[in-house]
Amino acid sequence: MRLPFELPTLPLNRFSPERLPASPRARRPRLSESRHVAVVGGGLAGLTAATLLAERGASVTVLEREAFLGGRVGAWMERLEDGESFEMERGFHAFFRQYYNLRALLRRVDPRLERLRKLEDYPILGPAGEMESFSRLPALPPFNVLGLIRRTSTLKVTDLARMDIRSALVMLTFDQESTYARHDARSAREYLDSLRFPPHARRMLFDVFSHSFFNPEEALSAAELLMMFHFYFMGNPEGLVFDVLDDPFASAVWLPLRRYLEGLGVRFRLGEEVTGVARSEGGGVRVLSGKGAPVEADAVVLATSVEPLKRLVSSSPELRDAEWRRKVDLLALTSPFAVWRLWLDRPSAPGRHPFVGTTGMGMLDNISLYHLFEGESRRWAGRTGGSVVELHGYGLPLDADEAAVRRELLDGLHRLYPELRGARVLGERYLLRRDCPSFAPGSFQLRPTVETPFPDVVLAGDFVRLPIPTALMERAATSGFMAANHLLAGWEVQGQELWSVPRRGLLAGVPIP
Repeated sequence: MRLPFELPTLPLNRFSPERLPASPRARRPRLSESRHVAVVGGGLAGLTAATLLAERGASVTVLEREAFLGGRVGAWMERLEDGESFEMERGFHAFFRQYYNLRALLRRVDPRLERLRKLEDYPILGPAGEMESFSRLPALPPFNVLGLIRRTSTLKVTDLARMDIRSALVMLTFDQESTYARHDARSAREYLDSLRFPPHARRMLFDVFSHSFFNPEEALSAAELLMMFHFYFMGNPEGLVFDVLDDPFASAVWLPLRRYLEGLGVRFRLGEEVTGVARSEGGGVRVLSGKGAPVEADAVVLATSVEPLKRLVSSSPELRDAEWRRKVDLLALTSPFAVWRLWLDRPSAPGRHPFVGTTGMGMLDNISLYHLFEGESRRWAGRTGGSVVELHGYGLPLDADEAAVRRELLDGLHRLYPELRGARVLGERYLLRRDCPSFAPGSFQLRPTVETPFPDVVLAGDFVRLPIPTALMERAATSGFMAANHLLAGWEVQGQELWSVPRRGLLAGVPIP
């Protein structure tokens, strides 16, 4: 197939991670005077900001409305029906190798990242026994994608000939400014339709990927989808495999990180929701709580999820900037998702993968076999001879009926893993949540950034518009570091250098006729 343009000679460093140095205004490695920062939200973004600020000598108070740390990647203690305790989470999380900034945070408490375990593959399973594998592919783009296309059984040469080559090449041209300018107004579904992929290949190669970001294709910006293609595949120099934690988040991350932060003097106020931010009489901010005394601080990091942030800003009239308040108010949530964890009385068949994506299985989007990678579940399975299985469904209808969701998830499990049909359920937890941010068409320029109109107020979270390609947990951690960097730069203190996948695609700047 002849390309409609000549491929330019590309420097090898086009495939290398990019370093984002800290602020050039910094004169000192640490604060030379007392600064107190309130961090509202004890999730990944807030704790990342708290870590850097405390390391640079700031006095930090973290206020978190839940009784546990971690936010949407937190873990909390519950008990099975037999009284045995366990740590419950909101689902499986993948630590990709290009999560550079998240890994920098984890190294504070696990310098060699020994709590991360490499998965050899995360295949995609279809209803007729089809499987797409991501193991043993070349690491560098675009050879990883070419290798996948070459060996896939879902695409034939005749299919490639019918594809819209110009639309497909757009995936290699990512550039933050031009990609969002040209494609943010379109939906991901419109873009995927333009590729003219055969339906079966599209289900196996694209549907699982787009569903993994919680936003349905028709409600997801095409530019956001292209950014994620770039971040995970087209611009990712680390390969397509990922790691998982060998124990629940609380024991592997949050408890060690809390001990580390308390050693730096960080104070935690859990179970305390912030109700507003006001101006202090002597300068700075006053963080108001519905439970405890106000926190007087020199600055505040607002690192909550979307709806608590909107409530907080609405009840903080002294944060007077109409355009910024409008951007916060326009933040929205995407569709609900379901997480169903099952403790079963029989094992999964030998050779099963710890994690698989699914397609063509109704509401079922993936299956995680926790006893194959997580210590707590592995120990339970070893004692009982059973298995710990988690089923996820993303992009569910707003009026999804719980009984119907459960039926579809379980039916999908039994079709793909028939050895678990008829297994007795010894324990279960079913979660239906709707608190992940929406990245709807046309929303990119309307999203707030880390910086706000107020020098002593910054935002952090996976909903924040960032200047680099990033997503999910890495977006949250990166925003936390950027929020802390912004405050530290104002105090002329050295921040944290950050890293990104290459910020431009392989063919960025190449005109595609």
